Amino acid sequence: MIATNDLRRGMVIKLDGELFSVVEQNHHKPGKGGAIVRVKLRNVRKGNVMDRTFRPAEKVEDVRLEYRPMQYLYEEGDGLVFMDTENYEQESIPRAAIGSAIDFLKPEDICEIAIHEGNPVTVTPPDTVVLKVTYTEPGVRGDTATNVTKPATVETGAEVKVPLFINEGDYIKVNTETGAYMERVKK
Repeated sequence: MIATNDLRRGMVIKLDGELFSVVEQNHHKPGKGGAIVRVKLRNVRKGNVMDRTFRPAEKVEDVRLEYRPMQYLYEEGDGLVFMDTENYEQESIPRAAIGSAIDFLKPEDICEIAIHEGNPVTVTPPDTVVLKVTYTEPGVRGDTATNVTKPATVETGAEVKVPLFINEGDYIKVNTETGAYMERVKK
């Protein structure tokens, strides 16, 4: 058992007989009354996301998971195929278990796969990935206002807000947790 106050992003808990992955956790102290913990949970099997509110002292059942590094190979039907980097066995993992991480995955990326009772539960991509910009509007010369961004499409099909100086063909580093641009990378 674990206190809801100790929940962190990526943890897997059991509620009402179902496994849920913690997407977001927010400790909130209103002006009057006791503190509350707002948690956004994704059902591991179905993929749907729900919000729950707990008191900080409430306990939930945490789930013991085995973590394995696996390499993303390709998309197949409604899942993605990963290969265990130790024994080369391949496993198809449903999109619901992957969530928004799929937006930044490209073949050959190594991900951490959480396994519960022999079944893949969650996929944690690398913290950052380097992706090629496949489309973006050209920046206007002389427009150097700070913190101005424009949308850019990267090689995985995801859209990332980038500074005006980024052009098609540039490589950028993206934070996979937030989907935010970090820096331009020379390749």
